Amino acid sequence: MPDNEVKTVVGFDLGTHWTGVAVGQTLTAQATPLEAIRSIKQKPNWQMIEQLIKEWQPQILIVGLPTMLDGEPDEMTEAAKKFSRQLHGRFHIDTDLVDERLTTREAYQVVTESGQYKSKPEIDSIAAVIITESWLRSHAEKPNK
Repeated sequence: MPDNEVKTVVGFDLGTHWTGVAVGQTLTAQATPLEAIRSIKQKPNWQMIEQLIKEWQPQILIVGLPTMLDGEPDEMTEAAKKFSRQLHGRFHIDTDLVDERLTTREAYQVVTESGQYKSKPEIDSIAAVIITESWLRSHAEKPNK
């Protein structure tokens, strides 16, 4: 697919209980939250992820890479890397990791400023929007080769 074609991306904010999900596209560099996916015994719900991928048919999958504020790995760093590798292996779609430091905090701030109550799964999907839009912006700024 040429670089100048519009691409659909699906972003994930992996968690032990919920995985936030967002969908976006390269034309507008904007993303929309989707319903978060409940984990099964602290593992990804592959059946729901497969349904999501069939529905949106993304060309790229984005996974938030959690680290400590200083960039050092935290307890979820390896889990996110493994999840990214599993996504690529199962669905054969290009997968990219994005630094997600403070995205959940930012998502809570967005919700607080809006004055609307959101559940933890909804906040996780807002974090996925932030992760996805970060990737979209960083790739929109790169000139096509």
